[in-house]
Amino acid sequence: MKTDIVTTEIIVKENKIGIMRVGNVNYISLTDLARYKDKERTDYII
Repeated sequence: MKTDIVTTEIIVKENKIGIMRVGNVNYISLTDLARYKDKERTDYII
């Protein structure tokens, strides 16, 4: 069974957010979202 993986980026409030589609499921980068709050320490937010 072949799984198609597609990656793209969207711009939200002047920040790039990575999106990956595997099959029919979309995944949004939590790290990219956390960078909106604190660019240095995303681990605190996640």
